[in-house]
Amino acid sequence: MAIDAYIAVDLEMTGLNPKSDRILEIGAVKVVNGKAEGTFEKLILQEAALDERITALTGITDDMARQGEALDTAVEAFLDFAEDLVWVGHNVIFDYSFIKQWEVNHRICRTRYAIDTLKIARKCLLDLPKKTLDALCAHYGIARTVRHRALEDARANSALLERLKQEYQEKEPALFVAKELQYKAKRQTPATPAQKKYLMRLMRYHKIMPDASMEQLTRSEASRLTDRIILRYGKIPAGE
Repeated sequence: MAIDAYIAVDLEMTGLNPKSDRILEIGAVKVVNGKAEGTFEKLILQEAALDERITALTGITDDMARQGEALDTAVEAFLDFAEDLVWVGHNVIFDYSFIKQWEVNHRICRTRYAIDTLKIARKCLLDLPKKTLDALCAHYGIARTVRHRALEDARANSALLERLKQEYQEKEPALFVAKELQYKAKRQTPATPAQKKYLMRLMRYHKIMPDASMEQLTRSEASRLTDRIILRYGKIPAGE
């Protein structure tokens, strides 16, 4: 597939597992003939406190996350923005896995194609010790105002692809052909009434304000959220 038009995509997540962790932020840049034609940026509402390591990495705080949009609203808006364009990302299958899990949960079946700048770098930049987005931006002098924020990383990734195209597309044309993204995900079932009832009771006891997205929790998400609240605040004492 040609890459005259594409979207550079980057997601920040609360962890590494699309089955149990959540999308924290989505950023994307729509590029047509090498020029940015539009951007997308959404912070996703989180029910539980973020891991301190995630805040240290991204700079996203609990207060910021509480101002985010509901997951379904944000992902639907992103998919509308993305249309059927080719995705570009650095280890793009990782970002895609979280979107694919959401699609499977919502019974959406859609084929997507992508170009991975990490794969291009591994093939073409053999002498570069590290192939991270940070290392490649430093190598090419691509400026970034912040690191590990979705939109800024997406912008950097689009600039990186354009530089790689200039240097290597004629030599390695196959690397710049979009390939189908393949990630197998199993549909997650909604949280049970018993899970929701206990979770709500736990949140009331610890004076944690629930939000509308609680109704959309899966079983694994409800279990993980319960564990995180108990770890941080403790269980409900017997007899309460």
